[in-house]
Amino acid sequence: MATVALAGSTGLVGSHILDTLSKYAGVQEIYAFARKDLPEHTKLKPLISSDSASWAAKYPNGAPLFISALGTTRANAGGFENQRKIDYDLNLALAKAAKDAGAKAYVLVSSSGANSASMSGYMKMKGELEDAVKALDFDHTVIMRPGLIVGDRNEMRSAEFVMRKTAGFLGSISGGKLKDFWAQDADVIAKAAVKAGLDCLDGKITDKVTMVYQADVIRLGKTEWRA
Repeated sequence: MATVALAGSTGLVGSHILDTLSKYAGVQEIYAFARKDLPEHTKLKPLISSDSASWAAKYPNGAPLFISALGTTRANAGGFENQRKIDYDLNLALAKAAKDAGAKAYVLVSSSGANSASMSGYMKMKGELEDAVKALDFDHTVIMRPGLIVGDRNEMRSAEFVMRKTAGFLGSISGGKLKDFWAQDADVIAKAAVKAGLDCLDGKITDKVTMVYQADVIRLGKTEWRA
């Protein structure tokens, strides 16, 4: 029975990860970081603080798997520098805390196109985070790079909204074949993250660093998924 720590538990993918972990028989305890109250569950041990800078100090001992789906938007953060404080600084601080607490496996939900040499500030930041967490030398580091994330967000992103609706329509008329290779459902990404992390703990994934691309997301979170 695994104990898992989770960051980003109220976001689109993170909320599905929390739900997946809550229902998964092989998970005993879930420590979830959040700024606001989370739905009650017998497995859940919420780590609630509106001051996210305090989260790293709260990382629990005895959680061998840490999953992060933590991220925000430039608009919600109030600018790119504030976004970086969450997407890079906080993520890295939590990853370091997990390493110091003895976590064996780390799963990061990153972004397709992440590259520390990118000309895009966002993709560069994501790539820099990937490089930084790899350097922490967990026994197993899983970097997930899904495509367009399909699901209902709390905030409106007009261009992305159109793309998500297009992806949903193409998926509905093709049994998923016209969608899965470029857009993945948030719950499928969540299941892939959980499976990859637990497979690391179970010895089914032995590599130090595992890159999970879009086809791998579908394989882990849909084709091979067993609740």
